[in-house]
Amino acid sequence: MKLGVLAAGAALILVTGAAAQQAAQPAMAPAAKFSGYLGEAAPDTYAILPPSPTPGDPRDQADRAIFKATRGYEHDPRWPMAQNDANSAGIVKDLACALGVELTPQNAPRTLALIGRVGPDASRVTNRPKDIYKRPRPYLRDAGTICLPKDPALAASPDYPSGHNTWSWAVGLIIAELAPDRAAPILSRARAFGENRLVCGVHSLSAVEAGRDNGAILVAALHASAQFRADMDAARVEIDQARVRGPQPDAGACAKEAQLYAKSPY
Repeated sequence: MKLGVLAAGAALILVTGAAAQQAAQPAMAPAAKFSGYLGEAAPDTYAILPPSPTPGDPRDQADRAIFKATRGYEHDPRWPMAQNDANSAGIVKDLACALGVELTPQNAPRTLALIGRVGPDASRVTNRPKDIYKRPRPYLRDAGTICLPKDPALAASPDYPSGHNTWSWAVGLIIAELAPDRAAPILSRARAFGENRLVCGVHSLSAVEAGRDNGAILVAALHASAQFRADMDAARVEIDQARVRGPQPDAGACAKEAQLYAKSPY
């Protein structure tokens, strides 16, 4: 959703704010909470991303066919997973199985503050191409059940690129960089997080793929920020310690989750 990325980042910041302030030399100053790392220096991803499909072109036809084919997930165990993943602010918790530890305000305040601060930047790189292309979401063009209420705010937020996937892929890349030995499972789960937008029926395949590109562009640009790099260094130490101390996610639940997204939904 267009504004959901910023809201998700803000939610992480607010949840972790008190814990972060208690940590020695907190990773970010309170005044910078909602400013992001890049601001006006964020890349113009409209100039980088492939253009949105146009009505009737081959990509558009593929998008519509995939939307129709995936409506059968309403009665599949992956449907509740897609509903869960609709909560953008839950991406860090949803990566717990892949990382091997649940990151909390108690064991990873700096890491969560870093992730939260990326939210405004993710919104910035998403909103410009969305506003230009104004591509309607797939359920507004073809009949079909979606995993969320069909409310006006969702309909008003254009399809391309997926802000949800921009955010989740950027977070996945960041966590994978902080725990490179777990990069494969982390990025597999982050990919599933985005692909659950297809299962849910609220994004087209082209929008999900563009969201992944968008997230990768954002993370590359974030490394130009000295503050981001310093916060990554602090987060890396924090995650290393958290992986030793826990809490570890339930192995049985993690195995069931992995089975749900082992197969591509399209």
